[in-house]
Amino acid sequence: MRFTFTEKKVQISDELRSFAEKKIGKLDRFFKTESEAFITFTVERGRYTAEVTINNNGMYYRVTETTGDILASVDSAVASIERQIRKHKTRLGKRLRDNALEREHAPVVKHDYSEDDEEEYKIVRTKSYPIKSMTPEEAVMQMNLLDHEFFVFKNQDSKDAFSIVYRRKKGDYGLIETS
Repeated sequence: MRFTFTEKKVQISDELRSFAEKKIGKLDRFFKTESEAFITFTVERGRYTAEVTINNNGMYYRVTETTGDILASVDSAVASIERQIRKHKTRLGKRLRDNALEREHAPVVKHDYSEDDEEEYKIVRTKSYPIKSMTPEEAVMQMNLLDHEFFVFKNQDSKDAFSIVYRRKKGDYGLIETS
């Protein structure tokens, strides 16, 4: 597993870095291929936050935990993300097609910051990723794993038409399909 650490308003020690690598590295047993872990440490008003995002072949798992102790935040984040991985792997294994967890493409993130303030609508971030063919149920699970409000995908139930699943205000989900 490859690790990327980010520090916001806090300096982390080598001991904390190795502790986090050891704890999060144990999650590698759930994946067949090499994974990436992005760990962000933040401190605000004496509360320590550990945000852990794991990317395994385009499937993202993200957890944010805040406690009074930085080590407890890491422990809690690892426990939560392990629970999340087990839950979604079991659900995908039971309900969805074979190889649903096996992806070949990883998203590419590009940042485009321009100094041009004359535009009325300013785009400050651009993401680019390959769109994979999946079922709407898979797309909802991926959206929930990323904790996003919507997710764009190719709907394999509708002959790979571009579709969007989104979270409604009432808590259920909606599907927008192209014709």
